[in-house]
Amino acid sequence: MTPRQPILSDTSEKYSRQMLFPEIGEKGQERLKRSKVVILGCGALGTVQADALCRAGAGSIRIVDRDFLEESNLQRQTLFSEEDVRKGLPKAIAAQRRLRQVNSQVKVESLVSDVNHRNIEKFVEDVDCILDATDNFETRFLINDVAVKYRIPWIYGAAVGSHGLTMTVLPLETPCLRCIFETMPSPGSSPTCDTAGVLAPIVNVIASIQVAEALKILTGNLHRINRQMIFFDVWENVWKRLEVSAARDEGECPACKLGRFDFLSGEEGSSATILCGRDSVQINPNSGDLLNFQQLATRLKPLGNVRFNQFLFRFDLEDYEIAVFPDGRGIVRGTKDTNVARSLYAKYIGA
Repeated sequence: MTPRQPILSDTSEKYSRQMLFPEIGEKGQERLKRSKVVILGCGALGTVQADALCRAGAGSIRIVDRDFLEESNLQRQTLFSEEDVRKGLPKAIAAQRRLRQVNSQVKVESLVSDVNHRNIEKFVEDVDCILDATDNFETRFLINDVAVKYRIPWIYGAAVGSHGLTMTVLPLETPCLRCIFETMPSPGSSPTCDTAGVLAPIVNVIASIQVAEALKILTGNLHRINRQMIFFDVWENVWKRLEVSAARDEGECPACKLGRFDFLSGEEGSSATILCGRDSVQINPNSGDLLNFQQLATRLKPLGNVRFNQFLFRFDLEDYEIAVFPDGRGIVRGTKDTNVARSLYAKYIGA
């Protein structure tokens, strides 16, 4: 006899252990079911965040990520498989496919796009919470600007080597990121995944704290959020709470004190970005015109190896690889020099 397939219940059994937790209960689970979350970035932090929130029963999860999969991602980016790498999938697409298998009741939207000052307001529209899973301070300052402007709670997180940081921001109530970090770190002044590596356990620790904070926000338990910056080092067995509550009152934050959103307005920021953990530079063209991959392949095949699918076009040169998305955004691998990257992009893809 063929064994009977188990019948999956709609809500009560799936989330029963979570609902037994008194501060969530049935009421909190119902609020969670109606919630909308955006995760900006779908690498190490983002995959853990998305998986946990999907399993918890968040109503809608929007994932925005600019990147495509590589084999080195698999060590810590928990939603992906070797087959996803072989298919050359963008991270957002692979994540969406996996999450739909995890929990079909959750609406998962995937957007293969860079996050910049021209589009971030669209990405955060109607969401209840923003989770940071990015890899650079420029984008985090942009997130901070849009969150403060529209008063959307957001949760900062970063991990490199064996240590990480996280902080929850309730705009105009707690210090924001620019209250703590007035300016971006100088290039080369901070360790990156490329220079210091990263351990999967610290990624899981930081992302799990971010998800716990998101659950507090989404279930209406704002009185329980963490109001300090938390530091963990899983190798040195150290964790600290850093007191930051006075930073908003004592400083003159451009965002939450002066109402000036320099990154959101485009007055601060760049059109070429050195990618964390990769010998790569991202190029952001101004036009946004859609590319015809077939025509591009015909033109470039005599010059080097060409591979493409509906999501991504790759062109291999002797020392570089140029990966291009349908909207024209490109990643030039093999250099950290933005001028070299711009030159290669203009030469082979177009100005």
